[in-house]
Amino acid sequence: MPHKKKHEQDEAAAAPQAAPEKQPETAEGPPPSPEQALAESQAEAQKNWDLYLRERAELDNYRKRMQREKEDLARFANENLLREMLPILDNLERAVSHAEEDQEGGLLEGVRMTLEQFRKTLERFGVVPVAAVGEPFSPERHEAMGQLESSEHAPNTVVQEMQKGYTLNDRLLRPALVMIAKAPAAPAADQ
Repeated sequence: MPHKKKHEQDEAAAAPQAAPEKQPETAEGPPPSPEQALAESQAEAQKNWDLYLRERAELDNYRKRMQREKEDLARFANENLLREMLPILDNLERAVSHAEEDQEGGLLEGVRMTLEQFRKTLERFGVVPVAAVGEPFSPERHEAMGQLESSEHAPNTVVQEMQKGYTLNDRLLRPALVMIAKAPAAPAADQ
């Protein structure tokens, strides 16, 4: 019998603990009606659908961005190599300039042919010279080395090209080093 009493006491102790757990359910009020439950479920489903669409759009944007970066990488993979080749082109152009003064026909013709072949090779890879002389100064394409007074040219017009600039697939590879025009200074009035 002592065992039975202990069991009854355990049940009695457990009963008061179970009762307070049930009280909060009745304190909340009646359970929601089926229409309310349906409306809540539909609202939650709409919220989840919106989240899904946003994540899907974000994934699509990520894929497109990665594709663009991959294409840019392929288009501009030779950029460093080509940048290193530009001084060679500059030296060939200087050699032609000096050879013209010598009037040696054979050397000049050979260097001109080499220079033309080199230019065509660069063009095949998308390297194009930047227009400079006579063009309005553009900081996106030109680097000003100084200004020259000129009454023949409008102010901020490129009047001299010191080093050619180049683009690679419409992206600036090297800016042109230029001198730009400025209005001549007004003569000072003598007193």
